[in-house]
Amino acid sequence: MNPLRSLAALSAALCVLLSLPARADLRVVATLPDLAALAKAVGGDHVQVTALALSTQDPHFVDAKPNLALELNRADMLLAIGLELEVGWLPTLQNGARNPRILINGAGYLDVSQFVQKLEVPAVPMDRSNGDVHPGGNPHFLYDPRAGLAVAKGIAERMITLDAKNADAYRANLARFTDEMQKAMGGWQKRLEGLKGQPVIAYHRTTAYLSNWLGFEVFAYLEPKPGIPPTPAHVVEVLAQGRQRKARLLLQEEYYPSTTSKLVSQKIPTPLVLMPGGTNFRAGETYLQHIEDVVKRLEKGLQGKGT
Repeated sequence: MNPLRSLAALSAALCVLLSLPARADLRVVATLPDLAALAKAVGGDHVQVTALALSTQDPHFVDAKPNLALELNRADMLLAIGLELEVGWLPTLQNGARNPRILINGAGYLDVSQFVQKLEVPAVPMDRSNGDVHPGGNPHFLYDPRAGLAVAKGIAERMITLDAKNADAYRANLARFTDEMQKAMGGWQKRLEGLKGQPVIAYHRTTAYLSNWLGFEVFAYLEPKPGIPPTPAHVVEVLAQGRQRKARLLLQEEYYPSTTSKLVSQKIPTPLVLMPGGTNFRAGETYLQHIEDVVKRLEKGLQGKGT
């Protein structure tokens, strides 16, 4: 073989190898984009993070497609919201992935609900006749940045356990993220002071932690029971309550159909604020930017402008 050709081929191969991205120290899969954003904030350059749910999907109903099982097969770490939010689709993917690391008792599986103080925990046993009620409590806690900080800390601790050589980097990333979030929270709360004590209608029971943080009161839901679409009779009741209580806002996630919400907001009238749920993320959006988006939409609603 021509030595010059061999040298040229070797040089070309080296160029290809050098141009390939370095393999991350941890492959992390999160069920939802907001959880993935927290993992990226803590993991930084040492992690490759993928979210299973698409930005258009209701997190309760994600298609358990084979490509998602393949993502889990390669994962070192699986982050789940827990509280049965993903119960309809995640176990199927875990079993299909054939990866013991990310099964419930595996070292790489992390249910982040353990890090937050849970709200709306039923006092008595519930069954499906009560609608889509979560027996362990409301799972929509990442609307509250205080919960986001607690979850980030828990994620950092598990990353350190799985990848001890990069422990200092994970701690530094967590410290930086915590500082940025704490500085932002004061401004967010000040901008939304006008929401405190205000009567609000919501579509689904996703607002418990948000209202706990900001101090507004959700007095009615458009769903007659969680997960049950609005019925004409129930909508009439909510309309009457909304007019009587002078509802300040109507809140609904973008992934739900908005026809009924638009009608109710017009009839009361009150601004309809379409909220970015845990799946509604733009490409590259951080968790801090996500909460800023939530705050901006609420701010706009307080100004009397719907989404």
